[in-house]
Amino acid sequence: MSNAVSERETPVSGDDIQRVKALNDAYKKMTEQLSRVIVGQQQVIEEVMIAIFCRGHVLLVGVPGLAKTLLVSTIARVLHLSFKRVQFTPDLMPSDITGTDVLEEDHTTGKRAFRFVHGPLFANMVLADEINRTPPKTQASLLEAMQERHVTVGGKTYDLPNPFFVLATQNPIEQEGTYPLPEAQLDRFLFNTLVSYPSTNEEFDIIKQVTGDYTPKLDVALTGDDIIAMQQVVRRVPVADHVIAYARDIARATRPKMDDSPDFIKEMVSWGAGPRAGISLIMAAKARAVLHGRYHATTEDVKAIALPVLRHRVLTTFNAEAAGITSDQVVQMLIEHIKPLEDTGV
Repeated sequence: MSNAVSERETPVSGDDIQRVKALNDAYKKMTEQLSRVIVGQQQVIEEVMIAIFCRGHVLLVGVPGLAKTLLVSTIARVLHLSFKRVQFTPDLMPSDITGTDVLEEDHTTGKRAFRFVHGPLFANMVLADEINRTPPKTQASLLEAMQERHVTVGGKTYDLPNPFFVLATQNPIEQEGTYPLPEAQLDRFLFNTLVSYPSTNEEFDIIKQVTGDYTPKLDVALTGDDIIAMQQVVRRVPVADHVIAYARDIARATRPKMDDSPDFIKEMVSWGAGPRAGISLIMAAKARAVLHGRYHATTEDVKAIALPVLRHRVLTTFNAEAAGITSDQVVQMLIEHIKPLEDTGV
C-alpha cells in the first residue's frame, strides 16, 4: 500500500512526531495500568481511547456485570479526568443532568436572584448508565452537550469542561420498559462498542482478583491538557486521498437508495449512514494510527474501525432481521465488497 499524502494535508512536524511517540508510550503505560483493574477487554479499551483522541463519544453495549462502569471510571483515573456517573431511570428529568437555576435570597439586602447549580454533566467524563431507560425528553438533554460542548439553561449558555466525553451504556437483553435512542442521537456517538464476555482464562483471573484482597495502585498516564494537545495532533495526521475515497465509498455504499449500492445492501438495509460516518471513519483511523505509533492513516485503519463506526448507523430491513442478519454482518460483507481505489488500479 502506498503512503502517499494528499497535497492538501499538512505534513506532521517534528514536534508532532515527538508527541506521537509520547502518546504511544503513554498508551502502552495506560493499558498496563488498566490491566491491573480490568482483565481483558483490550479491543474495548482501544476503541474508547481512539474516541477520546477524536473528541468523540462512545455507546457501550453489553450485558450486566462486564465491568463497563469500572472500565470508564478507571480510564478517568488514569487520565486524571473528573468523572460523574448518572443512572438513567424513567423518572430522571433533564435538569437532573444539566443542572438548574435555584432562587436564592441575600439575607443582608433581602434581594432574590437565581443561581445556576451545575449538574453531573459538568465533568470531563460522564457515564450515562443505561441511557435507554429514560424517556426521550431526558435523552435529548445530552444532544446539545455532545455536539456543542455546552448546555443552555434559562436562556443562558454554560460551557462544559474541556475535554468532555459522554460514554453511555445499554443492556441488549432487557428491552421492556426501555426507550430506544433515536437515530439522530445514535449518530452523535462516534462508536457503538460491543462489550463481550471474557474468555475462560480471563474469567478465572477476574474471579481470583475480585475475591482476593488485591488493591491496585494506579499512576496518571496523561492529563487533560495532554489529551487536548493530542487531539490537535490527531487532526494533523496526514491521510492519502485514496484512504479518504475508501472511507467515502464505504459510507455511501451503505445507502440502499444509491444506484451504485451493492444488491445485498438494497435488500438488507432500510437506511444507511450519513456523511458523519465518513468523517468518523477518517478521524478514528487517524487516532488509531497514532495510538499504534504511526504518523499516517491507512485503509487498514479504516477497516479496523469500520464496525464500531457503522453498526449503529446501518439499519437492517425486517426481512434481514427475520433471517437473523445483523448490521455487523452487513458491514463485514461491505468491507469485503468495497476495495480501495489503489487496489483496483484506479
